[in-house]
Amino acid sequence: MKILKTLLDAAFYLELPRFEDIRGSFTKIYAGSLFRNLGIETQIREVYYSVSGRNVIRGMHFQAPPAQHGKLVSVSFGSVRDVILDLRKDGPHYGKTADILLSAERPHALYIPPGFAHGFLSLEDNTVMQYLVSAEHSPEHDKGIRWDSVNVDWGVAEPVISDRDRRLPPFHQFVSPF
Repeated sequence: MKILKTLLDAAFYLELPRFEDIRGSFTKIYAGSLFRNLGIETQIREVYYSVSGRNVIRGMHFQAPPAQHGKLVSVSFGSVRDVILDLRKDGPHYGKTADILLSAERPHALYIPPGFAHGFLSLEDNTVMQYLVSAEHSPEHDKGIRWDSVNVDWGVAEPVISDRDRRLPPFHQFVSPF
């Protein structure tokens, strides 16, 4: 495992170890020792995945303190344009976004620390996004920012958006707890 790129001084685009033989491939998504060797301290508390159709936008989601969490996201089928938004109000990148392509074709992942909102655009039908998070889901701390109020050109004329995500507040009304 190695860091390929640092985004907004805190998120890490990672190359994951992949092993291939006549049977196919095997990819290691997480190992605590590998993360510690990279200087990333986290404990995984919950693991889940989503399945999305083409042009689905999910986000921009986060958990507020005291239930904030870091996320390690990767794609096991399909591809996404993954987007993060810096919510750390005292930092130099507050309100800035960064994005990266994640695809099942390449064994890569994105580590997103607490203090960031996360979202993605599914580029293919049946895209499977995996999430390893450092805190369990807390409904009362589960928050978000409206996807179209951040500085991102999603490149989709008619995205598929959940009712919940349509009702999220825009970024200009957001007061950061981070």
